[in-house]
Amino acid sequence: MSTHVPIAIIGAGLGGLTAARVLHENGVDAAVFDLEASAGARTQGGMLDIHEESGQRALRAAGLFEDFRKIVHEGGEAMRLLGPDGTVRVEESGDVGRGRPEVDRGDLRELLLGSLPPGTVRWGKKVTGTRALDGGRHEVTFADGPSVTTDLLVGADGAWSRVRPLVSDAGPAYTGISFVETDLLEADLRHPRAAAVVGRGSLFCLGDHRALLAHRETDGSLHVYTALRTGEGWLDTIDFGDAAGAKAAVLRHFEGWDEDLRALVADADGAPVPRLIHALPVGHRWPRVPGVTLLGDAAHLMSPFAGEGANLAMLDGAELALAIAAHPGDTEAALSAYEKDLFPRAKASAAASAAGLENMFGEHALERMTEFFTAGPGAA
Repeated sequence: MSTHVPIAIIGAGLGGLTAARVLHENGVDAAVFDLEASAGARTQGGMLDIHEESGQRALRAAGLFEDFRKIVHEGGEAMRLLGPDGTVRVEESGDVGRGRPEVDRGDLRELLLGSLPPGTVRWGKKVTGTRALDGGRHEVTFADGPSVTTDLLVGADGAWSRVRPLVSDAGPAYTGISFVETDLLEADLRHPRAAAVVGRGSLFCLGDHRALLAHRETDGSLHVYTALRTGEGWLDTIDFGDAAGAKAAVLRHFEGWDEDLRALVADADGAPVPRLIHALPVGHRWPRVPGVTLLGDAAHLMSPFAGEGANLAMLDGAELALAIAAHPGDTEAALSAYEKDLFPRAKASAAASAAGLENMFGEHALERMTEFFTAGPGAA
């Protein structure tokens, strides 16, 4: 037996929650369905830099900007760019910000969740199917039982969206970049060499189609991304159940790099975590399909090398909600207005992300990024 909700948002990530919050601020109810068992079922990733023109704009629309300022990681905009030999090419203290304050993703998600009426998010709802009904309505089925029908279905369910096939045949493709993620806990006390090399904010170290990327988190830990331009099957050659062996396998690709940089992997706590980087085609779009749309990674999954993913997801959510509020009773007018702006915005950011990947993992990456970070105000 199905229940009916006027607006169903699939996915309680930053984009879906922003959409629900801005709808609530405008007197419109929505239900959010997420596959996780609860809000605290898993950690939510590392630090995010929230851009003035996108993420901050969305937070203002949500009425949460002042609360957001209270959870900003002060000094988190500090940045160091190093060569593989440990030479510092660029260093910024973070005392003078670039308009992109850093915040812990988990803290930001908690802020959004706490701003919604109780019961808005329905946990443990893994989508098993979606289908179109008459009049632009849709039905969503879940692994745990009863389905829902809705007048407006919003796919905010990430890279492997179960809603996307309703509007598009496109799927994510491997970008050629593989990550291995590691953590160093209580860095200042237990890993002082690593803490010193990362500094107060973020670290970029580039060379020979590979990189060590890291940031300091609000709990004093360091989160490290070892990144290689390599075949899609490389991660499958490593036994990640053997932490020491996995770290050794990764470090074989960084022979000759400075020992303090190698320590970011060698001295890591816990098991390394592999991750392939995928993206949808630049310029991904779809024809207007009655009663359904996408936002965030479901709409425009891109590599992380322009820092746009979370920011765009939040802006998508806010802009969609504002369009719905501006067209009461006319779902198609709202979705048309939203997608008209979504497609060119997403295309520009996806192109910038693809260009960022080439700059960081192509020839002369260190020189290119040095020039990028020293090109003057607004360049970074």
